[in-house]
Amino acid sequence: MYKSFLVKYGEIGVKGKNRYIFENMLMEQIRHALKTAEGEFEVTKKQGRIYINVVSDDYDYDETVEALSRVFGIVGFCPLLQVEDEGFDKLAETVVDYLGKEYPEKNFTFKVNARRARKNYPLDSMEINAELGGKILDAFPESKVDVHNPEVMVCIEIRSLINIYSKEIPGPGGMPVGSNGKAMLLLSGGIDSPVAGYMIAKRGVALDATYFHAPPYTSERAKQKVVDLAKLVARYSGPINLHVVNFTDIQLYIYEKCPHEELTIIMRRYMMKLAEHFAKENRCLGLITGESIGQVASQTMQSLAATNEVCTMPVYRPLIGFDKQEIVEVSEKIDTYETSIQPFEDCCTIFVAKHPVTKPNIEYIKKSETKLEEKIDELMQTAIDTVEVIHVEAE
Repeated sequence: MYKSFLVKYGEIGVKGKNRYIFENMLMEQIRHALKTAEGEFEVTKKQGRIYINVVSDDYDYDETVEALSRVFGIVGFCPLLQVEDEGFDKLAETVVDYLGKEYPEKNFTFKVNARRARKNYPLDSMEINAELGGKILDAFPESKVDVHNPEVMVCIEIRSLINIYSKEIPGPGGMPVGSNGKAMLLLSGGIDSPVAGYMIAKRGVALDATYFHAPPYTSERAKQKVVDLAKLVARYSGPINLHVVNFTDIQLYIYEKCPHEELTIIMRRYMMKLAEHFAKENRCLGLITGESIGQVASQTMQSLAATNEVCTMPVYRPLIGFDKQEIVEVSEKIDTYETSIQPFEDCCTIFVAKHPVTKPNIEYIKKSETKLEEKIDELMQTAIDTVEVIHVEAE
């Protein structure tokens, strides 16, 4: 029945003179998302409304709904009937037919909500509400009007065409991806970092990602797990360039030269340095991690300060105040949880000290790092030169 959808947005509507920029970015994101759905679509903007029209003879409604439900910037979208103005009687007939097909059970409560954007229409909004409500009651005597809490909101918009809809499917909200620049996500195989990527993308930030691989201590399956997580995040964020960094030699060198209780902090500091290098190379505006205060030894306030200290660009931590259960709930919502808990370890879990320092002193950490001066620059450069970049898109 539906050949069109009406897109509703939230924050974009208060962007003033810049609103058209965000609308255009949202339209581009919609076009990209709909490539995963069967059918051909046209995305247009008319009179402050964004419409999606099906231009192919056939399309997959469920795939279309699924694709749109992952586009940041969409608050909701409505399967829509668009009809020519052939007079009120024809409109009433169309609305009654629409409700008859959409709602097999006719004992619903309803309210008609008309908006007359085209002021030359012979009836005003209140008259349309009253007249159309009467026609619906005549057609479905078991239905009732409820203006306060209706089960069915029958929306009528009188424009160049007349829009008829009664259902709004929730979107994810947020801002169109890319409207707030790009950042580099430190993506591990755990639960937290994919959620951090999702949440920062929701605020309009495009993503690249860096993963630290440590063969033979981490397997190819561990690497594939991270690629799979990137694909799941890419359903919301759009394509991701995943930088796979061979971190084995750096880890072993730190393990050999530095105090074991400081291993995690020092390794994290060098991960941040490498991630920042790729971030600058790819014109990112910051780093993103999945850290939250106090979750593990490397995420105390002192530890976070120690890892921040090596960075010249901002480090964004969207999960900073979340507890683990809250993070798990988001991961389940975005379908990354089951992949994250697969038993393939990443490099952070291989070289773990039995008693890691929880309140590292930055001066002591720097002193320990002087023991690395002989080879660390060479090892870092090798890691940069041998990076593997995987272009990841949603499947």
